[in-house]
Amino acid sequence: MKNIRCGGRKLSPKWILIFSIFSFAFGMISTNRVWAPLDLDGKVMRRREQEIEIVTDDCITHKDSDLLGAIHRSDEAIRSLGDSISRLRMELPGVQRLPEKVSNGNLQTNKTVSEDKRRKKAFVVIGINTAFSSRRRRDSVRETWMPRGEKLIQLEKEKGIVVRFIIGHSVTSKSILDRAIDSEESQHRDFLRLKHVEGYHELTAKTRTFFATAYANWDAKFYVKVDDDVHVNLGMLASTLDRHHSKPRVYIGCMKSGPVLSQKNVKYHEPEYWKFGEEGNKYFWHATGQIYAISNDLAAYISTNQQILHKYANEDVSLGAWFIGLDVEHIDDRNMCCGTPPECEWKAETGNVCIASFDWSCSGICKSVERIKEVHQKCGENRAALWNRPTIKN
Repeated sequence: MKNIRCGGRKLSPKWILIFSIFSFAFGMISTNRVWAPLDLDGKVMRRREQEIEIVTDDCITHKDSDLLGAIHRSDEAIRSLGDSISRLRMELPGVQRLPEKVSNGNLQTNKTVSEDKRRKKAFVVIGINTAFSSRRRRDSVRETWMPRGEKLIQLEKEKGIVVRFIIGHSVTSKSILDRAIDSEESQHRDFLRLKHVEGYHELTAKTRTFFATAYANWDAKFYVKVDDDVHVNLGMLASTLDRHHSKPRVYIGCMKSGPVLSQKNVKYHEPEYWKFGEEGNKYFWHATGQIYAISNDLAAYISTNQQILHKYANEDVSLGAWFIGLDVEHIDDRNMCCGTPPECEWKAETGNVCIASFDWSCSGICKSVERIKEVHQKCGENRAALWNRPTIKN
C-alpha cells in the first residue's frame, strides 16, 4: 500500500487502518442510539416496556386498593345497620331473643323472651292420640285412668302433669266433625287442637305437629304420646320419667326392630323399603308406637326442624329415623308395653306395676271400650302413687 500525503506529511497504512476501524465503531454506536426505540429486541425497548409495566402495575394496585376500600366501607355499613337493627329489637317489647347455648350437654335453642314467658312450666305433657270417630274410646279413658274436670286442672297445677286428647281438623272447615269436637271440648276442657288435617295415613305428620305444638305451649321435662286404646298408670309413668330427668336427649319406650315390609297391600307396608338396604332387612331400633316419651331437647329439635323431617309410612319408624343421627340415649323399658290381664295383673300383685298395658295382636287393648275398665281394675295403680307425688314449683 502506498503512503498517503496529508498536509505535506505522509500517513502510514497502519494509521489509516486504525482510523477506519475507529470510524466504523463510532458509526455503529451512533446508529444504535438513534434506532434503539425501533429495536424490539434491544435493551432500551425492553427497559421502556418494563417502565410501562411498572406504571401499569401501579395503576392496577391503586384500583385494587380502591376496590378493597369500597368493600371494606360496605362491610362496615352493613355491620352498622345490623347493630342498629339489634338495638331496635332490644328496645321493642316482646322481641328480645335469648342466645343459643349448650348447658350441661343440653342444646338450648333460640326463642324470644315473650315466647319463654308464654310457655307454661310442666313436668310432662301427655298427648292422647284420638280420632273423630273415637268418642266412646275417649269416654272410656276419662272413666278410668285420666282425671276429669277439677282433678285434671289440679294434676296440672300441683304435679306438673298435663294430659290432653290431641286431634286436628277435618278437610272441610267447621264441618259437623269439628263442631262435635268443639262441643265435647266445651264440656270436658281436655283437648289440644292441632293445625293438622286428620287422616290415618297422616299419623306421622300429626305426631310431629303434636310435639311442636306441645313444646310451643309448655316448657316440660318430657313429652309423651299415647294411643287412646292403651291403659296408662300416670303415677308409674311419672316415677319412671323422674329417674331420667337429669339426662340430656332421652327417648324412652319399648324398643323394637321389626322387618321392613316391601310387599304391597300388607299392613305396615313401607313404600321406601329400598332405603333400608336389601330385601328382608330390619328397621333401626325405635320405640313401638302405642306409647313413648322424649325429653325436652328432642321435642325442641322436632319443633325447630319439623318442616324438613322426613315422613315414613309408619309413625314410630319416622320418630326413630329423626333421632338416628343424633346423640340420643335409647331407653328400652318393657314396663311400657305390658300385656292385658293376666300379665299386667300378675305384675301388679308382685309390686311391679306396669306403666302401660295393651294387646300386641290389636296394637292396643282389643275392644278397648268394653275391656279397659277391667284392665284398670286389675292392673291400675294405687291412687296415692299419683297424688302423693311432690308438688312442683313453678
